[in-house]
Amino acid sequence: MNTQDYRMSRRVFVGSLAAALAAAWIAPAGLRAADKAALRKTIPGTAETLAVIGLGTSQTFDIGSDKAALSGLTEVLQAFFSNGGELIDSSPMYGTAEMVLGELLNRIVRRDRLFAATKVWTDGRQAGIRQMEDSLQKWSINRFDLMQIHNLRDWQTHLKTLRAWKDDGKIRYIGITTSHGRYHRELEQILRNESLDFVQLSYNIEVRTAEERLLPLAADRGIAVLVNRPFQRGEIFRKVKGKALPDWAAECDCASWGQFFLKFIVSHPEVTCVIPATSKVHHLQDNMAAGFGHMPDTAMRKRMADYFEAL
Repeated sequence: MNTQDYRMSRRVFVGSLAAALAAAWIAPAGLRAADKAALRKTIPGTAETLAVIGLGTSQTFDIGSDKAALSGLTEVLQAFFSNGGELIDSSPMYGTAEMVLGELLNRIVRRDRLFAATKVWTDGRQAGIRQMEDSLQKWSINRFDLMQIHNLRDWQTHLKTLRAWKDDGKIRYIGITTSHGRYHRELEQILRNESLDFVQLSYNIEVRTAEERLLPLAADRGIAVLVNRPFQRGEIFRKVKGKALPDWAAECDCASWGQFFLKFIVSHPEVTCVIPATSKVHHLQDNMAAGFGHMPDTAMRKRMADYFEAL
């Protein structure tokens, strides 16, 4: 794809940036001053912390040369950083998403907090190296914070490369991902036997199989957990369509179903960060608000899960 095809004009960028800057921090109404700091969790084995709400780019950032969509994503990305966001996750699997991210990051303000995470998704050592170098160029950054092996693909080969790159300072953390339950048994064995910094997996209020073995194992092994598919590709919103949020959700500062679902995830002790994907500013702001205020305790989490299951 020709990068010039979707370069934004300075006029378009300035206009969209002005709108983006108006997307101020919107933590849930009524919070005490003490609650108006973004919730952060520590990456195991380090002193580094991450804001618990990140940003995914699957499908939403695969926009090719659509200038109108690029303008809208400028607002999304600016609102993400303005609301305390840090971790952005992508992959070569996501079409033009990495190229689009690079275009946006070159024009965005307050990108200093960026925690850049992507993946290697190919077969073979040299192909993996070329793909990771290509991703670095597309993002237009000097180094990735996290490089992950996508869906376990040729993981034995790539893990050797990732370890060498980490030793050389080319990446800071290494990880592995899956979004498919059928890979959970193999993933469990990898987590048990290999040294990794991060694991990315699917977990939400409807699909909680990761609670049984993977999340406890990650805790035992000192592995940070990123969560994908927090809304089960929209399925859980369809289940609550037309239904009012329970009054007691206000006890943990939930003002929407989206916040309800995200707070359920990030309140799990072993979850480090969740990465919902969106191309809409108002959805982004709603997602980010889930990283503020009171978090559900064990009893509240059970109440939330039981309530959803009974719907």
